Amino acid sequence: MSGSSVHRFSNTAILSVSSADASTIITSAALDERLADTYARVGLRPGLLERLAGIRERRWWPEGVSFVDGAATAGAKAISESGVDPADIGLMVNTSVSRKHLEPSTAVSVHHALGLPPSCQNFDVTNACLGFVNGMELAGAMIDSGVVDFALVVNGEDATGVQEATIARLSRPETTAKDVVAQFATLTLGSGAAAVVLGRADRHPEGHRLVAAVSRAGTEHHQLCVGDNDVMNTDLKGLLDAGLQLSADLWADAAAEFDWSQGMSRYIIHQISQVHTDALCERLGIDPDLVPRTFPTRGNIGPASVPVTLAEEVDRLEDGDRVLLMGIGSGLNASCLEIAW
Repeated sequence: MSGSSVHRFSNTAILSVSSADASTIITSAALDERLADTYARVGLRPGLLERLAGIRERRWWPEGVSFVDGAATAGAKAISESGVDPADIGLMVNTSVSRKHLEPSTAVSVHHALGLPPSCQNFDVTNACLGFVNGMELAGAMIDSGVVDFALVVNGEDATGVQEATIARLSRPETTAKDVVAQFATLTLGSGAAAVVLGRADRHPEGHRLVAAVSRAGTEHHQLCVGDNDVMNTDLKGLLDAGLQLSADLWADAAAEFDWSQGMSRYIIHQISQVHTDALCERLGIDPDLVPRTFPTRGNIGPASVPVTLAEEVDRLEDGDRVLLMGIGSGLNASCLEIAW
């Protein structure tokens, strides 16, 4: 595969996957109401978030609850459901885009909140919305190589700050329609958390084996979506077009070794919007009925969106199902990871 990297797993399984919802529901209608004067002034129709993106609502953490708290809650739930003794976890990877400061890592706060042992390595892996899939792959490689027996991958995201800042900025009298379009993607974001526990498949036959991962980079597109805690500017059409092309290139490469176009039970796609989901299904020839959607009520939760969507499907999956995690992150990078359920 000349254009993509391939990683086949030998002895790693998912033992549990969990999510933690932020509890405050923020509807798209409520955001439209706050921006009504801006829309009227620049000549845009309200309702784009629901009509175009298909997002009815997203969630914010309540006052006093942080994305670190969310990640720790999801992590504790995943550990409990896995049956693994926390003292035996040798690795914890935090994959959150959200962060309050440059150092120390967010991982140390989650590690402390969970009471994980001093022997548990912990660090951040950030790669925009692809971070969680990357974290799973890295943890799987360490399990396969015998470095650790169990690993915890966590993520917590908080959209509140950047969305409040964006609404305030777009409410200024000098705002133009171009400004609204450039910052539209910020309003599709959501808050939430997720976690998985991974372990050695030979010791846990009840687990769900990681099969293989394929990744591909298109970093010539690294300026199409650039954001921080205050503002995120996105070239919506450029990002959509480049993301679809990168995904199609990966898909074509993967076809030489993997039959992902058929025989799959679920495609767990990174949740961006209705437009992106429909376009990706059409471009790759994926049956849209096999693509569960969480963006209508959760929005784009960044790296948490893939594991949150997977967690919602757990009770509907059966032994022998084939599940493909599909992520793409600003920059651009894309990955697919197959799970034998």
